[in-house]
Amino acid sequence: MLKDIKNLAIIAHVDHGKTTLIDALFKHSGLFRDNQQIETCALDYNDLERERGITILAKCTSFNWNGTKLNIVDTPGHADFGGEVERILSMVDGVLVLVDASEGPMPQTKFVLSKALALNLNPIVVVNKIDKSDTRVSEVLDEVFDLFIALGANDSQLDFPIVYASGRNGWAVRNLENDERKDVVPLLDTIVEHVPNASIIEGESFRMLVTMLEYDQYLGRILTGKILSGTAAINDTVHVLRNGVGGEVERSKLTKLLSFEGLKRVPVESAVAGDIVAIAGLEKATVADTIAAIDIAEPISSIPIDPPTISITFSVNDSPLAGKEGNSLTSRIIGDRLFKEAEGNVSITVKRSAHEESYEVAGRGELQLGILIETMRREGFELSIGRPNVLFRKCPETGNTLEPIEELYVDLDDEFTGTVIDKLIQRKGEMVDMRPSGVGKTRIKFLIPTRGLIGYYGDFLTDTRGSGIMNRSFHSYAPHKGPIEERTRGALVSTDSGKAIPYALFFLKERGALFVSPGDPVYEGMIIGEHSRENELDVNPTKEKQLSNCRASGKDDNIKLPPPRRMSLEQAIAYIKNDEMVEVTPKSVRLRKRYLDQTTRKRMSRTKDTAATPTL
Repeated sequence: MLKDIKNLAIIAHVDHGKTTLIDALFKHSGLFRDNQQIETCALDYNDLERERGITILAKCTSFNWNGTKLNIVDTPGHADFGGEVERILSMVDGVLVLVDASEGPMPQTKFVLSKALALNLNPIVVVNKIDKSDTRVSEVLDEVFDLFIALGANDSQLDFPIVYASGRNGWAVRNLENDERKDVVPLLDTIVEHVPNASIIEGESFRMLVTMLEYDQYLGRILTGKILSGTAAINDTVHVLRNGVGGEVERSKLTKLLSFEGLKRVPVESAVAGDIVAIAGLEKATVADTIAAIDIAEPISSIPIDPPTISITFSVNDSPLAGKEGNSLTSRIIGDRLFKEAEGNVSITVKRSAHEESYEVAGRGELQLGILIETMRREGFELSIGRPNVLFRKCPETGNTLEPIEELYVDLDDEFTGTVIDKLIQRKGEMVDMRPSGVGKTRIKFLIPTRGLIGYYGDFLTDTRGSGIMNRSFHSYAPHKGPIEERTRGALVSTDSGKAIPYALFFLKERGALFVSPGDPVYEGMIIGEHSRENELDVNPTKEKQLSNCRASGKDDNIKLPPPRRMSLEQAIAYIKNDEMVEVTPKSVRLRKRYLDQTTRKRMSRTKDTAATPTL
């Protein structure tokens, strides 16, 4: 029999080792056989998560340790997925704050820690990656303590226990100098000792706040949350209550009750207060709803989620190549998929655009929306994606326009600091801190408008020769900083449709960088390259060499072309201007003009754009 139930979340900045540390806890808890093959980062089972090496979705797991059931939630570390972290903190009673022994606390650490401290959760600090050669343990601990004070931690929260660990090597110690580095038992014992038992309300009927929603092809909608009071059992009649909606949303019986056991969900007959469970069979319940017994009339209040800061227009693919690679093409199917995503992901919002057959999708950042687009294209969707737009606010007192400001940290070699500072100042960035972060390394902190970071990441990698690291998180809203210069170079736009011809591309390469290879399909209005100058240039990439009946005195020269510049989805979205779009299909990412016809483009360029500025 289990004596206690303890619910905790692991929070940290991206790539600080959360999922790897959970792997070590799994292996030592007896969850797997000694000879069982276990994949690295077992909780990152999503294809995109494995490809990118990051955690995108929050996930629950559970195992027993010395008679205590530990429900552990792995959370994303990237700021764009902060909504995943915010909503699950309501169902845990403690947090492990992971900090890299070299990098120290980073923007996402600050963001999620502030949310945890506001909920009066007492953290356990784990200094991870102790095995790295450039560790600076004492300095990192000082930075962590300073961060706690800056975030307004109380006395009990400041008295946090410290564990030193190497998740990759599978050990943790409380005393770095004297303890033997053999396993993660010290960390497990610290969790049992310092994380309180699951908080519940005694003497009331069953109530549960839904914090996660996912779909299963066999079970349908699966709703996950913590049971706040009472007991849930199979065949119990429950109803769904929603904040802001009078009365119940739906009523049904509990047909499927699932508990977490390691990496799996296992069916159970009943579950008690304090446990984290999943319920299947309800048709209308969603995130932030309350599932409760019939005699409960008031829903549980949910934690407000920070609003989105950036929006992108999703519309149907109306290019001449539409329908050749995907099978989900119509605006109705696209809209259904987007509203379904918004139902389970509380950090994005979806609404119909003023234009027909398009939707405005708002989220936390380019990466979050880029992941959604990549997921949809793998499901067979074809889309046209517009340039990201920042969501502005109006100051209620003065009526002035406010814009979102990001807290930006850049880690780079000393030789590149001047170039990066100059570029960010041009983008309205304000440098607030600069300090050495290692031998020949510098860390700089900026406060910069979200607008200034759109499309900058590629330039940053070029300026730092691929060695720079950039981390960002939402800081606040501030008065509008004025115009920011967009892309300085024009586009090479195709005037004809067909396939790109080597002969034509050979002469076009002198005009700028090409995005297409010989044989690639092109169409009128498609962007095939970047012009070397500021203006837009209409070109014909399908032009063939004219043959005559006169024989040449010698053989024609072999045509040699440089490799084309291939952009990833996120790079393409950040690259385009307001009059351009990205055509996304399951197999291709193409750049195009919003108006494909050359005459229409010229007419629209003379017409002033009177569209309203997007606001919240």
